[in-house]
Amino acid sequence: MRISSSKWKRFIHNPRAIVSLVLLGAIFIFSLVGGFLLPDPAEIVDPDTIKPYRRVQMRVLPDVKAGRLNIKEDFSISSQVGCEDFSKGLAQGAVLTNVISVSPAVVDGVKSRFANQESPEVKLVSDDGIELSLLPYKPRGQAPKTVRLRVRDVGSAAAKTRSLNFVLADKGVLLPLGPSKSHYKALISELDDGSKELISQKLSEFAQVAVDDKENAINVNNGGDKITFKNGTAAKVIIEIETIAWPFRPVPGHPLGIDSAGRDLLSRIVAGTRIALLFGLVLVASSMIIGIAAGAVQGYYGGIVDMGTQRFIEIWSSLPFLYVMILVGSVFGRSFGLLLFCYGLFNWIGISYYMRAEFLRLRSRPFVEAARCQGLSAWRIIWRHILPNALTPVVTLLPFSLIGAISSISALDFLGFGLPPLTPSLGELLGQAQLNASAWWLTLYPSLVLFTIMLLSVFVGEGLRDAFDPKPSARYR
Repeated sequence: MRISSSKWKRFIHNPRAIVSLVLLGAIFIFSLVGGFLLPDPAEIVDPDTIKPYRRVQMRVLPDVKAGRLNIKEDFSISSQVGCEDFSKGLAQGAVLTNVISVSPAVVDGVKSRFANQESPEVKLVSDDGIELSLLPYKPRGQAPKTVRLRVRDVGSAAAKTRSLNFVLADKGVLLPLGPSKSHYKALISELDDGSKELISQKLSEFAQVAVDDKENAINVNNGGDKITFKNGTAAKVIIEIETIAWPFRPVPGHPLGIDSAGRDLLSRIVAGTRIALLFGLVLVASSMIIGIAAGAVQGYYGGIVDMGTQRFIEIWSSLPFLYVMILVGSVFGRSFGLLLFCYGLFNWIGISYYMRAEFLRLRSRPFVEAARCQGLSAWRIIWRHILPNALTPVVTLLPFSLIGAISSISALDFLGFGLPPLTPSLGELLGQAQLNASAWWLTLYPSLVLFTIMLLSVFVGEGLRDAFDPKPSARYR
């Protein structure tokens, strides 16, 4: 069945296939032209160009009051840590029951511990809003001389933590970013006048810091300022400027972000796409040539030629490809040409199976017998008569072979056995994403490019399969 123009017309009239082919070609052309328009993929980004786009984060944390007391059997305080915030009366020598209200359960828990009796954990809130807790106790060889009592302010602990992001405006003013706008308005409405003024002053200071680039001095000294809500709840506010560290999120000038080595991610993706597509196209072309030649010889001559070649292919295909790659790479070093050569040694095997089957099927057809009767040579019959009629499975296999080649080089680069270091690669970017889980841009954009290329290739392959199907009425669901 020769490849006719009607089949190509059927492919061209498949909207999804032809649009996918055009988009795939546009991606390839952009990857070639993009190298001249974008920065060098190996160039390190100057941190000074990113400083104007740093964010300022403001965290409002509950001002939790907590401390511990060591009390004697008569409930007098032998020592205390951090209890001055609750009451000045909680000092050494004072009697606890005279300062704050202590529930009977706490009193019983303290007495059982002094009696060296097993006692469970006790955690109760007094009428003053102070939580008193005792840890579980087991009998010891000797009764304790003091019992430790934990003290915590329940009201301050119940306050929620808030995190707001601000961005530096053109006029040196910090403005809330995204959802932080509504959160900032709600926060300001809940604060008293003094706390509002404090936050406004701190934001103005940090806006000036962002412009003058003196974040180190102020961030170190920013231990948290106390603020008060209208309901009397206390909290502390901490404001920090975003530090510049690689990888860095997308900013103007670097729309896809920066990788873990400080290089522009867009340039790396474009260069990696170009390398992946060139690798796939060259590998598919070389594999097609070798596979078609091997399958044609096997299928046409048959007999001992077919048997001998088939046994050699089976032995060759049993070699562990990854081990061969590691061995050759360790001896000769990693390079694009060496990787292409090693892949080409194995990638043609599957194509030879298709061609062998087609030639075995077609060599007994009447038109081949007629060509032999005319005295044509074997090579002329192979290349001029049988091959054009055997190309249908090869043509439909092309897009899927391209997918396999691109996914293979990406997988090897992800594992560290592919292209040499510093070479742009989609797999290498995904490897960086694994080490930097919070850098979402390293995962999203390379994965999206790989997904798009493979999806478009699948659509092209389905269009070719439908166009060259001997049963035009078939429907694939």
